[in-house]
Amino acid sequence: MCWGTNVIIADADYVDRVAFDLTVNFERMIGRHIPPADMARWVECIALDGGCGHADPSTAADGETTTHVVLVHDARQTEMNNFNPGVYGDNMQSAPDGLTASALLNGQAFRGEVGECEFITVSSDNSQATMTKADMLADILAAMADEPQVKRVMVVPDLDNASDGMADVLLHVLRHIDRSCPEKRVTVF
Repeated sequence: MCWGTNVIIADADYVDRVAFDLTVNFERMIGRHIPPADMARWVECIALDGGCGHADPSTAADGETTTHVVLVHDARQTEMNNFNPGVYGDNMQSAPDGLTASALLNGQAFRGEVGECEFITVSSDNSQATMTKADMLADILAAMADEPQVKRVMVVPDLDNASDGMADVLLHVLRHIDRSCPEKRVTVF
């Protein structure tokens, strides 16, 4: 696979849970229903906060402004309930009736303010001792350090749950990147 200049790596279950918490709190405050968050808008906000600039439409086709969005999620989850679109698509045996391709994230792309953004969804089974979600996020982050065309990496891990070891695993990889790849910009949200 040819990676773009920018890569967002996110714990999708955590992102969905934060969106739910914010929605519940704001719905109480304003007294009305809040619709699911726009996934494309969320990606662009993370990309801009991570140092990506607005894309020049004349260079959009050359890969210079491509952002890959890797969403790691629990294998038991098939979708993000608080985002639209939010159906992962990588762990479905068959598409439910009425589900269109535009509702799926895996393999889809959009062109926005930061250029072309492509989604990759990956499921992890935390009940397996061999490869936890923390391990998957760390492995993907480490792999991006070895990709010469990747200039910026944005990581959205679940650091609220100290028992899963996410902070320790990521810190080890981040220290390696800081020493070995100082030209890479890594932003942890």
